[in-house]
Amino acid sequence: MKRRSIGFPVTLSSVLILLVLTLGAGWLILVVSDVGPAPTGLSSIDWLLLILGAAVSLLILIGLAWLCVWLVREMRLNQRQRAFLDAVTHEMKTPLAALRLHVETISRHDLDAEQRKQFLTRMDLDLDRLHHTVEQVLAAARAEEPRVKRPKGTVALADLLRACTAEIRARHELPAEAVVLDAERHPDVQGDEGELALVFGNLLENAVKYSDAPVEVKVRVCTPLDGRVRVEISDCGIGIPAGELRKIFGRFYRVGRDVQRTAAGLGLGLFIVRNLVRRQGGRVEARSAGWGEGSRFLVTLRTADTAT
Repeated sequence: MKRRSIGFPVTLSSVLILLVLTLGAGWLILVVSDVGPAPTGLSSIDWLLLILGAAVSLLILIGLAWLCVWLVREMRLNQRQRAFLDAVTHEMKTPLAALRLHVETISRHDLDAEQRKQFLTRMDLDLDRLHHTVEQVLAAARAEEPRVKRPKGTVALADLLRACTAEIRARHELPAEAVVLDAERHPDVQGDEGELALVFGNLLENAVKYSDAPVEVKVRVCTPLDGRVRVEISDCGIGIPAGELRKIFGRFYRVGRDVQRTAAGLGLGLFIVRNLVRRQGGRVEARSAGWGEGSRFLVTLRTADTAT
């Protein structure tokens, strides 16, 4: 799908702002020059008109600047939504086409037990891919729902991280040394176990997906002095440019067109992570030295014994 450039609206808005500034300055100069060298100077009405005209010009200028920013944001959001629709279409059509092919092959040909088992295994993987896509979309919708009260409960963080790391190894058929869990302590945290499992599952999925072979992902748990627990997930993958570190948590946002072509995704994983971590009363931060330098994600949560 063709992407429209934002260069034209930005240029047009800049020209309009420049014209308003020129018009306002010229108007003020004309008003002052028309008064002339009268000893009495400007009257009260002249001052009132001068201030009123300057205020109106300033308001128009602010309005144009705001309109320019708003238009650029809307166009970028529109581009991300189109990319999201393309990604959803690809993520759903590809496994559906594979499922149809496998079903037709099984129904039309007399396969032996081994071949049938291979086909069923591939069909199961395609179904998992479809399920993951649907779950991501639903999780993004739930993450935006307002919730007055934070989730209350105690979550065994170490057990949760063990389950998440084991699941990611099994999903991508990785050896044990590819995803290593290093928990210095094993504190329990406050929050919802299902939402935290989705948070760490998405972070681990990104760490594996955006890493070249051999995959090296480390999960480390430490407890700072302020009574909060910090989980650090680091990888040796493609890295993140400094200018993208704050943008990656936006909805539908994905880093770089080259990455979008080589790695499948919807641009919702980190958006879900940020919203769900905030819902637990915590915070998430991304760090990277740039392209090819890997990345680190720091998730800080409240320990179970921290006062509300």
